[in-house]
Amino acid sequence: MDGLNSRDQVSVMSGVSAAADICIIGAGVSGLTAGKALKDAGVAYDCYDLGSNIGGMWRYENDSGTSSAYRSLHIDSSRQSLAWPDFQIPDDLPDYLSHAQVLEHLERYAETFGLHDSIRFRTRVERVEPDGEGGWNVHLRAVDAPDAPAEVRRYRTVIIANGHLSDPKYPDFPGDFSGTQSHSHHYRKADPYEDQTVLVVGIGNSAVDIAVDLARRARQVLLSTRRSAWIMPKYIAGLPTDRWLGFMVRKLKLPVPMARGLLRHVARLAIGNQERFGVPRPEHPIWREHATLSQDLLSYLGHGWIRMKPNVELLDGEEVLFTDGTREQVDAIIYATGYKTTFPFLDPGVFSIQDARPPALYRRIVSRDHPGLFFTGLVQPVGPTIPLVEIQARWMAKVLSGEITLPPKEEMDQEIERHRGNVAKRYLNAARYTLEVDFKEYAGELNKDMQGK
Repeated sequence: MDGLNSRDQVSVMSGVSAAADICIIGAGVSGLTAGKALKDAGVAYDCYDLGSNIGGMWRYENDSGTSSAYRSLHIDSSRQSLAWPDFQIPDDLPDYLSHAQVLEHLERYAETFGLHDSIRFRTRVERVEPDGEGGWNVHLRAVDAPDAPAEVRRYRTVIIANGHLSDPKYPDFPGDFSGTQSHSHHYRKADPYEDQTVLVVGIGNSAVDIAVDLARRARQVLLSTRRSAWIMPKYIAGLPTDRWLGFMVRKLKLPVPMARGLLRHVARLAIGNQERFGVPRPEHPIWREHATLSQDLLSYLGHGWIRMKPNVELLDGEEVLFTDGTREQVDAIIYATGYKTTFPFLDPGVFSIQDARPPALYRRIVSRDHPGLFFTGLVQPVGPTIPLVEIQARWMAKVLSGEITLPPKEEMDQEIERHRGNVAKRYLNAARYTLEVDFKEYAGELNKDMQGK
C-alpha cells in the first residue's frame, strides 16, 4: 500500500462501517451537517474526531485542543437566522446564543438524527494521501494509545470538515517584549489579567469581544488596529442587525453590497460617528469587508475603559511603540490576528491555501486536482454559516449519491477562476477574505445545481 510504514496496519476499526467508502474528518457543525445529509441520502460514511465528543470549536475547553471559544463568547449571528432549516432553535432562547447554548443545540441535533453511531472519537487523522487508484488512504491513531501502530483505511471520498480556526497567526513585530504574549485562540477569561494593562491587537469580532471582556477586570485595555473596521451594533431599533440585512436582501431584493451600505447609514443614526470615539474611519467601503459587530465597544471607549491605538511599530521591553510615535507600558499582549488555514494531515502538494488567493475548489467544495477530496465549511460568508453549510452538505450528498455529475476539469477551472475574479473585485486583498463568499449568490449556485438548472 502506498505510503505505509512498518508501524501502520490495515484493519477495520471497531466503531466504523466496513461498507463505508466515505470519510468525514471532524464532528463539529460542518461534519455533523455533512453526516446528516449523507444519512438522509442513504450513503454510508465514517466520521473521525480528535475530541471525546461532538461540537468542535463550540465545546468550551474541548479536549481536542482546537476550540477557540472563550467563556464570554456569544455567536454573532442571531438565533432567527442561525439554525438549520429543518431544525430550528427554540424561541425561548436569546437572540444571540452563548457557546454553551450553541453546543446544546448541536447535541440535540446529533441526538435527534442519530449521528453519534458513525463517529469515532479520540481519533487523530495523521495523514490523508492518494492511494494511486483514485481513492484515499486515511492514517488513523487512537489518541489514548499514541504508541500503537497507526491503522489505515481506504476511502473513495474524504470530506474535510475540521474547521479553519485552530492554527493561530501571529504578526511579525520587531523587537522584544518582556511581558506575557498570547493569541486569542488561547484566551478563556479575564481573571489572569486582573489590574493589568493589556494590549489587544486586532479589531475583528474576537478582538473586540475580548477587549470588552478584559475591560471589566484589567486596569486598562488598549486596542490596536492597522486598518480599522466598520463597527456595527448587534441591535438596531431593538431587532438583531442581521434581520434588517435579511429584510433588505430578501424582501426589498437589494444586492448585498447595496444593502450593507444602506444598513451602515441606518446604524450611524443609532450609534453615531465611530470616529468620535477614536475608531478611525476605514479607507474601504463597508461592503468590501466584514464589519465588526459590537453593542459595547463604542460605549466602553466613551467611558475610557478601552483606548484605541494605531498599529504596533516596535516591541521594546515593558513598552510598546506605536506608529503614531506614542509609547505605552504594557503588562500583556493578546494577538487577535486571525488564523492560518492549514491541514496538517494533507501534504501541501495535494492541497494548500495561499494567503489572499481563494483555493482551487469547484463550488468551494471539490478539489480540482483530486475530485475525491471534498471540503465543507471552508467558506466565510457575510451572514450565518450554518444554513450555508447545510446547503453545501445536501449538494455533496447529491454528488456522492450520483444525482449530480461533476463537470470536466476545464469547466471546474473556469468556475474557480470566475470566483477568484469576483473575490478580487468585491473584497479587500487580504488573507482574511481568501474564503469569502456572498451568501445569497453562493447558495443560489448550489441550489440551481441541485435543481438541475
